[in-house]
Amino acid sequence: MPFRMLIQRFLICLFCALMPLVSLAEPVDFELEGLDGKTYHLSDFRGKWVLVNYWATWCPPCREELPELEVFHANHKDKDAIVLGVAMERIKKERLQAFVDEQFLSYPILMMNPAASTELGRVPGLPTSYLINPQGELAARQVGPVTLKDLEAFIESDAK
Repeated sequence: MPFRMLIQRFLICLFCALMPLVSLAEPVDFELEGLDGKTYHLSDFRGKWVLVNYWATWCPPCREELPELEVFHANHKDKDAIVLGVAMERIKKERLQAFVDEQFLSYPILMMNPAASTELGRVPGLPTSYLINPQGELAARQVGPVTLKDLEAFIESDAK
């Protein structure tokens, strides 16, 4: 095979390999109904970090991380970040509202039916969290619980 053809194939392979990285740099968005009856768009929060946390009331690891998410939200909501909890289960609004009240959650709770994939990407298990940067781009994904310390460290390291 001629050298020129090898170079062309290499460049095509390189381009194909980089395509997923390029697509991650594009702003992401979704539209979901909140427990409060409002419609939420991810793009409404441009200019802030947004932690989108997919969870369910029946999920023990999800329940364990709720206090950490609440503290993170309370510490950042008026400054540089917000938490959006997405209850990914089939549950009556009244039951979900009672759970949210029992847990003293102040961040917006959005609702969606269980799904393997969302506008942000795959949700292989609960909890799964996506961190969106202030430009609306996907910055990180965590399958499993996140901690306040992890969130603070990630945002601080990005600010440097």
